[in-house]
Amino acid sequence: MQPCSTILGIIEMRLRGISYDDCRRRYGVGNSTITLIMDRYTAHGVPLEDLKELSATDVESTFYPPDNIRRKAEDVMPNYEAIYERIMRDGSKANLYFMWLKYKQEHPSGYQYTQFCHHYNQYLNAHHGSKALSMAVERVPGERIYIDWVGDQPELLVDPKTGELQKVHFFTTTVGVSSMVYAEAFLDEKLHSFIAGTVHALAYYGAVPKYLVPDNLKAAITKHTKDELLVNSAYQDLERFYDVVVLPPPARKPKGKPTVEKGVQWLETHLLEEVKERIFYSVEDLNREVRRIVNELNSRKKTGEPYSRQEAFASFDKPKMRPLSNGSFCPCEYRYFGKVPSNYHLHYDEHYYSVPHTLYGQPAFLKATMAEIRICDRNNKLICTHRRSYTTFPKYITKSEHMPSEHRYYREVNEKDGNYYRQWAKSFGPYTVKMIDTVLLSSQHEEQSYNSCNGILHMCTGQSKLLVEEAARLCVESNACRYSYFKRCLKQLSELPAGTEKQNLPEHENLRGKEAYK
Repeated sequence: MQPCSTILGIIEMRLRGISYDDCRRRYGVGNSTITLIMDRYTAHGVPLEDLKELSATDVESTFYPPDNIRRKAEDVMPNYEAIYERIMRDGSKANLYFMWLKYKQEHPSGYQYTQFCHHYNQYLNAHHGSKALSMAVERVPGERIYIDWVGDQPELLVDPKTGELQKVHFFTTTVGVSSMVYAEAFLDEKLHSFIAGTVHALAYYGAVPKYLVPDNLKAAITKHTKDELLVNSAYQDLERFYDVVVLPPPARKPKGKPTVEKGVQWLETHLLEEVKERIFYSVEDLNREVRRIVNELNSRKKTGEPYSRQEAFASFDKPKMRPLSNGSFCPCEYRYFGKVPSNYHLHYDEHYYSVPHTLYGQPAFLKATMAEIRICDRNNKLICTHRRSYTTFPKYITKSEHMPSEHRYYREVNEKDGNYYRQWAKSFGPYTVKMIDTVLLSSQHEEQSYNSCNGILHMCTGQSKLLVEEAARLCVESNACRYSYFKRCLKQLSELPAGTEKQNLPEHENLRGKEAYK
């Protein structure tokens, strides 16, 4: 087929009586081509001036109709106008490769993908202008995994409670130069889904890259400007676990992650178009079908390409990646608290877990696993841990070291019983036990004496056991087992000079003993 300029130029030269030799040298064609063009010009009977008014495509199709293009007789020229309209239709995810697959299903012996694209691009340039230019970027094998959510959210899943169809969100990644794809369906795009998708993707690849490149969504990135990058604390944990670097592209710059954008389009066409034809009753069933289709897509070898995505990944990407560690990152449930409340406890799952009281009014993160509660400060630095409680009571899980001194004292008093104080008194001697027992029995209710017992025994801390026992003996023999009297006795004994022995008062008729008061 000759271009429009050659067709019109030959006709014009021949109508002016210019020889075949000059036409041949001017346009680089043979005598048979010149004869063919002139014969068809005569047969159509359209004046040259009218031909010049037609578009180049119309002129070419007039002299070289599609049915006369050199090809196998059974080949059928695709309807490129219909293909263009299908691709450009609002909401359509079809692309040229998808339309070629449909074309080959109807015409198995038709054009191969290269010729299909060649003729489509000719049609596109003639009727809709050329494509925008793009910068070529050399990708490093295995260096980056790109992460994103598929924009289309089809209603595929039947809600078991209501029977209504609910939307499904598709998580996807691509890796390195191979653009090997991973995809998984979730019920939402929240943090736990994003973390789980990332962990499962790394397990699917069986290796770890240098960089994870997520989109600038809140599930991974708290803030990203030209001056500041703040990674979500949950993604920081994943970053540390796998020893990777989270490096999102510039905000609102989809070309910063072209491979995953292309992968998203590819999945919207080849994955979503397939699963849209079915209804699923569980996410597990849907993901089994997703894995089957994704494996098939990754192993499919594109026409003219030496490798499938799976083969390219095994040959180029995976050898440059680090082996996946034996363990798997355990996603936590994260809770953010803008301020630690005045009771310095954070609420989670109907329980309250303590933090150091000095953090009152400051931000904190609570991370819950099945066995443990971890609490971190605003910089994601671990502050403390608690064993997670599943019992109804106690509601408040508190560590003594987190409490201010006055709260700790009150707790110690109220959490102890009489036996506790009797056991404590035994460490000093029998008179101390006798004194504490007398104090406990002095009130109508034992609990009313706990403050006195606690005060007496705390007073003994750091004192000589002999000194404590002597003061307790004085209280017992004087029948004055009270906090104030014990304090006075202990003070007087501790102020005696070293080596001074206790002396009894001399007998005197004006001195009365305790018998006088009976």
